[in-house]
Amino acid sequence: MHPNSPIAVIDSGLGGISVLRELVRLMPWEDFRYFGDSANAPYGEKSTAEVRALTLSHAERLFSEGAKALVVACNTATGAAITALRERFDDRVIIGIEPALKPAARSKTSPAVLVMATPLTLKQEKFEHLLAQYNKDARITVLPCHGLVELIEQGVVTGERLTAHLQELFAPLAGETPDAVVLGCTHYPLVREAIQQVIGQNVPLFDGGIGTARETLRRLEEAGLLNGTDRTGTVTFENSADSPTLLALCRDLLEEVAK
Repeated sequence: MHPNSPIAVIDSGLGGISVLRELVRLMPWEDFRYFGDSANAPYGEKSTAEVRALTLSHAERLFSEGAKALVVACNTATGAAITALRERFDDRVIIGIEPALKPAARSKTSPAVLVMATPLTLKQEKFEHLLAQYNKDARITVLPCHGLVELIEQGVVTGERLTAHLQELFAPLAGETPDAVVLGCTHYPLVREAIQQVIGQNVPLFDGGIGTARETLRRLEEAGLLNGTDRTGTVTFENSADSPTLLALCRDLLEEVAK
């Protein structure tokens, strides 16, 4: 591990770009290596064992190729594999992400909080513990968002098709508007504007990207692995689907969400 080495950021596909945005904003001097596993997306529809195996494999490769730290920019992969990752690579800096339930639950007195997430994230023990921690502070409803990751992976981040899908997902709410919405999958901030339009412009949306970036900075500083701040870092994209079109979309999404 060396301060000049890159920080690896992994996700099931495109979603982790929303976390990468926050990392680049907070540490513009660092080099980042983003790996999206779009060939195996969506993780949220797989078993915990499958997601754990995939995540461990990606971590093994990226560490062997010189990454100084690993950011698991995927709620589903964090829930499935973060404990196993830290046990296997106990001398490495590894940061996960979790739904931003804490700030949402404490945004007002006893708020009605809607948690949007993949089906697997909502089933995982890690999320159950998080839910138990804050369900006394808020009235929490969970919403498994089948099909939303798949749309985003296809590059559908605006338009009528996306709006119609979101309206269908929100239909069970029966017109009841929550006080806060937690974007419990890193893909969802990529369609933040569309979600905001459907759920209501006055409903605050919370995601864990900023907190993950801050924790990454803290952990790197603690380990003495920060790069020199007098430089401009780079971002390299890789994807298991090995598609030039998909890699171009990654770059476009990073530029778009960074505005």
